[in-house]
Amino acid sequence: MRFSINLPNFGDFADPRNVAAVAAAAEDAGWDGLFVWDHVLHRRHQGRPFGDPWMLLTAAALATSRIRLGTLLTPVPRYRPQQLARQVATLDNLSGGRVTFAAGLGGPVEDEYRSFGDAAEPRLLAERLDEGLELLGRFWSGGAVNHHGRHYEVRDVTLLPATVQRPGPPVWIGGFWPRRAPMRRAARWDGAVPLFETARHGQVPDVAEVRELVAYVSKHRAAEAERPFELVLGGATPPDPAKARDVIGPLHDAGATWWDERQVQTGPDLDRLAAVLRRIEAGPPAV
Repeated sequence: MRFSINLPNFGDFADPRNVAAVAAAAEDAGWDGLFVWDHVLHRRHQGRPFGDPWMLLTAAALATSRIRLGTLLTPVPRYRPQQLARQVATLDNLSGGRVTFAAGLGGPVEDEYRSFGDAAEPRLLAERLDEGLELLGRFWSGGAVNHHGRHYEVRDVTLLPATVQRPGPPVWIGGFWPRRAPMRRAARWDGAVPLFETARHGQVPDVAEVRELVAYVSKHRAAEAERPFELVLGGATPPDPAKARDVIGPLHDAGATWWDERQVQTGPDLDRLAAVLRRIEAGPPAV
């Protein structure tokens, strides 16, 4: 099992220097990854400064040499695919092939889409997500791309450099369980990053629900079974190793391959550097 630190892209972590400090501390303490949120607007946290996630991850890449880096998660329908492909490929080259790309619809939908005059119907966003993911993979290959789809058009375009990782960075898909459609999408890619209707950000999911999700994804992975698949769960664990094992051990046994350490979203320390550094320096849980 591998372990990551999860940061919002606002508050203290709107500053790339603070994210670089966290990344370096996480690498030194033996964590395996650092993931940041990708919001342009979250009215629940209005009044705080927000940073661009790709700039924040660039700072993290320059401060580290080993840990995986990425967003949890990027709302692909909010981007133009060519812009996003260029950002991810640049970071993958800078980091020496350490990017993991997590994707979804994002949210809150009203904040991230409607506030800027964009369409926000879930079915439309899901279509743009699937078409955008297909285009990202083709752009990352470094080959010529021609595409005429429902939402995007590309005419004889080659984007270089290609990503270091071939055929591209691992793609993880997020969504709320027990909604089935996002997990069917995840089964076609390289991993699932579920949140749960019964356990939101920072809360530990129920083991029985995790087993149900694993069974559902496994049923839909027949055509992709030869590719590795990650199940990324997260929450806030106590720094005491024995207590953390009690939390994570059953989830590992149920099929989780990554644990993403998260501050409780409603707590005062969500976006505070000192609190996150204290948790990092205690080290990752052991299973």
